[in-house]
Amino acid sequence: MKKIKAGIIGGAGYTGGELIRILLQHPYCEINFVHSKSHSGDYLYDVHTDLMGVTEMQFTNHLSEDVDILFLCLNHGDSQKFLSENNIDNGIRIIDLSQDFRMDQKEFVYGLPEMNRSVLSSAKRIANPGCFATAIQLALLPLAKFGYLKGDIHINAITGSTGAGQKPTITTHFSWRHGNISVYKPFQHQHLTEIRYHLGKFNPEHPFTLYFLPYRGSFTRGILAACYLKTDLTFEQAITLYQDFYQTHPFTYISLKNIDVKQVVNTNNCFLHLEKHNDQLLIISIIDNLLKGASGQAVQNMNIMFGLKETAGLKFKSVVF
Repeated sequence: MKKIKAGIIGGAGYTGGELIRILLQHPYCEINFVHSKSHSGDYLYDVHTDLMGVTEMQFTNHLSEDVDILFLCLNHGDSQKFLSENNIDNGIRIIDLSQDFRMDQKEFVYGLPEMNRSVLSSAKRIANPGCFATAIQLALLPLAKFGYLKGDIHINAITGSTGAGQKPTITTHFSWRHGNISVYKPFQHQHLTEIRYHLGKFNPEHPFTLYFLPYRGSFTRGILAACYLKTDLTFEQAITLYQDFYQTHPFTYISLKNIDVKQVVNTNNCFLHLEKHNDQLLIISIIDNLLKGASGQAVQNMNIMFGLKETAGLKFKSVVF
C-alpha cells in the first residue's frame, strides 16, 4: 500500500522526538519533513542524539503540503496560533498534541481511543489527550460509562521529569529532581478540566468531584496514578466490568497483580490494577507519559484515522532493568 506521508511541526522537543522514533519504524508511514524554527538545517540526530546512524534527515523551517497528516508537537497555545497563521489544506488531517483543542468538539475529536474509537475513524482533526488525563481517565472510564462514577474521587499521581518538557527549569534539572519528590498544583492541575469535561458527559445527572494531588518524581518517564472512591460494587463485579470493557482495546490490560511503572515504560500500554478495601475501590493506572500519554497515542489515533491496524508501529516491549 502507498505509505502515509507525515509532517511534524515542532520536532525538537520530547514529544516530537518520540514521534520521529516511532514513525521512522512505522510500516505504513513515512516522514516527509520535520519542522523546527530554532534548529532549521540541523540534522535530527544533532538534537535527538539516539537517531545517529538511523536517519540523515534535517530539520526544516519550511512547510510542505505534500503530506497526508500533520502532527502538531507545539507548546500549549502555539498550536492554535500555528493554525490561525497557516492556511492548511482541508484534505490534510491534523493531530494536535497540545491542550489547545481538547475541549473543542466542533472541529476536533478528542483522541482517547478507548472512549471515542468509533468516531476517530472518520475524524479530520484530533486533539490528543494529556498524559495525566490519559492515565486517570483509563482508570475511571468503565465506571463513568456505566454510571458508577459519582461522589468524591481521590487521585494521587506521580510523573517523570519529561512530563515538564525539554526546557530546563528549577524543578526539572538533575540536581533538584534527583532523589527528590514534591507535590505541585494540588487540586488545580490543568488536566482536571479535561477529565471532568469528558468523563462528565457520560452521566451528567450524577455529578462527581475530583481531588487530585500530582507529584514530581525522581525519574525521567512514566506515570502512576492511584484513584480511589466509594462504591457498592464488589471486587468481582469491578474486575468483570473492567475486563469486559477493555477486552477489545489492544493497549489497555487488567492485571490481577500489583503493577509498577517500569512495566510500561517505552510502550504504548496502560496497565490497570484493582483492589477493594472495605467500601473503597482502588484503581492503579500506569502509562509511559511520552508514549501512551503523548506520541504513541497520537500514532494510535493516526492508525485508526487511516483504517490501519490500531497497533501498527506500536508493539514495543518495555525494558524493565
